[in-house]
Amino acid sequence: MAEKLGFIGLGIMGLPMALNLRRAGFPLSVYNRTKSRTVPLKDAGAAICTSPKDVAANSDIIFICVSDTPDVNEVLFGKEGVAAGAKKGSVVVDMSTISPDSTRRFAADLKMAGIDMLDAPVSGGEAGAIAGSLSIMVGGKEEVCRRVLPFFQKLGKNIVLVGDHGAGQVAKACNQIVIAVTIEAVGEALLLAEKSGVSGHKVREALMGGFAGSKVLEVHGNRMLNDDYKPGFKAKLHRKDMGIVLDTAKNLQLPLPATTLVTLHMDEVIKSGDGELDSSAIFKALRKN
Repeated sequence: MAEKLGFIGLGIMGLPMALNLRRAGFPLSVYNRTKSRTVPLKDAGAAICTSPKDVAANSDIIFICVSDTPDVNEVLFGKEGVAAGAKKGSVVVDMSTISPDSTRRFAADLKMAGIDMLDAPVSGGEAGAIAGSLSIMVGGKEEVCRRVLPFFQKLGKNIVLVGDHGAGQVAKACNQIVIAVTIEAVGEALLLAEKSGVSGHKVREALMGGFAGSKVLEVHGNRMLNDDYKPGFKAKLHRKDMGIVLDTAKNLQLPLPATTLVTLHMDEVIKSGDGELDSSAIFKALRKN
């Protein structure tokens, strides 16, 4: 019998991921707090549920994609949460970006109820979610990952089982460091070009052909040059992720100086009222300094 899927959280990332699962022909039940976000799924033939508990009761594998650790906790263990409705032997796949320590605790609590869990945060932004080309960083047991793999393959192109519970979230924290610090570096480089009276567009073109070429330079560099900060990933959410990074590093007594600096610049973006813009709006903060 085909696995029945559930999806909770239909934001910028969750909606296109859920649509890709439904368009692949899988039975799908969905829930989102803002009901208007469920309309495309209803049109695609998904069942619209009234709570996470309802989704879990109708699903074998439940995907979650929400904003932060407290949101995942509420979705899983709230009065109308997944744990209240899920059957023994079902799987929770958390694709949110949250604390590795909390992830390990959630996995242990679910296991006591006979429910398996994978942490599976993603990278690739809204464009990758729409295209089904995300990078998926998985933490959990290999046999559970194998069970979910056919569904991951409809969502992403690079699927890596990093390790046990929480390892996917650690990998995502590493990912967010690289992206944030690279955005900062690209912003500083383009600012240097601008202040030197040199075309930033030409500098970007030259750098893209060499070792400095990167997806961040390609996409975010273009955003900076065109002052186009329509959010692919909101600055306030990237800042939330950097908080997870710094908390994890603090627990390990690990200083991260570059990460700390770029986080301060993200704080400036948010304080200026630009938290809803793309995280490449760090360039605006650099220009003010």
